Amino acid sequence: MSKVSARAQVSGSRPAPSGQKFNILAVVQGGRLQYEAVLLAASLRQTNPDFQGKLYLAEPQPGPKWSFDPRVSDPATRELLAALGAEIVPLHNQVYGEWYPYGNKIEALSCLPDEPFLFLDTDTLICGDFNSVGFDFARPSASMRREGTWPEIELYGPGYGAIWKSLYDRFGLDFASSLDLSQPEEYWQRYLYFNAGWFFHESPRAFGERFLAWSREVRWKHPEELVCQNFDPWLDQITLPLVIHSFGGGRPGPGLAGLDGAVTCHYRSLSLLYAREGDHAVAALEAACAPNPVKRVLKDHEPFKRLVYQPKGQKARALFDRNDLPKREQVLRNTLKREGYWFR
Repeated sequence: MSKVSARAQVSGSRPAPSGQKFNILAVVQGGRLQYEAVLLAASLRQTNPDFQGKLYLAEPQPGPKWSFDPRVSDPATRELLAALGAEIVPLHNQVYGEWYPYGNKIEALSCLPDEPFLFLDTDTLICGDFNSVGFDFARPSASMRREGTWPEIELYGPGYGAIWKSLYDRFGLDFASSLDLSQPEEYWQRYLYFNAGWFFHESPRAFGERFLAWSREVRWKHPEELVCQNFDPWLDQITLPLVIHSFGGGRPGPGLAGLDGAVTCHYRSLSLLYAREGDHAVAALEAACAPNPVKRVLKDHEPFKRLVYQPKGQKARALFDRNDLPKREQVLRNTLKREGYWFR
């Protein structure tokens, strides 16, 4: 593969055309993810009633990669998702599955028609208009709402630079053009690293094939610089920046600020949403949960029942000052657990 230039190290710097069409992909399974998928679909319908694309929910199927049936078994949930405009499509795992569920997002790209897509983790709330987001689907990007979780640097090295460069070299990529030179050497933010909670591109087929092939090589045929590194659960986030860079993408620019902002909220748990997110996100959550058909399904899940419908969420919210939140998420979690408001 030829070297990739630095032509697009900031993506989303241009405004999106009005009514730009794309599809949304998330993963659904029985249990917690089915209720999160209902909120995702309901909030999309609530905030983007004229959304021109399709919401696809990739559902892993029983088979050798699973020791149980991962499908959504509740007919009422399946009927509600369909009524909200979501289409459940079967995902037949070939590589990942129960042993590495984060790999579902990689394999799920094969379930889409080959049209521009936005992948969202299922625990995402839609709280604004997608027409305000400056997508450039030819130049992919992903979420910067992340921490320096990988790599873990050993006492005697190698360092961040050597580890990341070994991966760029393995796939024939221009390492230097991926760097944020405003950050110091050997500081984790200097290197291209994303949260895989959202990412997009113009071709799920091309992106997915490369994502799958490269993730397998990173996991099982990685450079010797990675010999002491942990790949679970970080494999998707190790591979994602390499794939994005290879397609000429990079860090999200100001045109994409609505993702992880006024348009989408990757909340991870409802308790954390109430504790730290803005008023607009809480309002969008409660509006999406209000219709009776949605309420009848979501109240069967303890976090929604306790936090939204009782509602303990507002009490949990009152524990924190959103203008002066603790710097460490663990402090939020500990406080919520101590006060009895932690639900996953």
